[in-house]
Amino acid sequence: MATFDGLVNLVVVYATLALAVWAFVDALIRPAAGFVAAGKLTKPAWMAITGIATLVLLWQGPLSFLGLPAVIAAVVYLVDVRPAVRGLSRGNTSW
Repeated sequence: MATFDGLVNLVVVYATLALAVWAFVDALIRPAAGFVAAGKLTKPAWMAITGIATLVLLWQGPLSFLGLPAVIAAVVYLVDVRPAVRGLSRGNTSW
């Protein structure tokens, strides 16, 4: 029988892994010019950061020594970089 602590740990592991995968896929689909125009690191740099974060969370989990920086890296991308790049990629396209 599963304990409450075990279920909470499982939810945290899968939620942080999903967060990192979301950050990686979002970095993958954004245009490279948007990163430079927003004044952020380049697209390959953010792809590497979020990709490594995903691998770390997959292998070690969020509660390990490298897990917390991996979660922070994914959150920084989603909270800071994604809105800046997303706002620039829309442009002024009116129908």
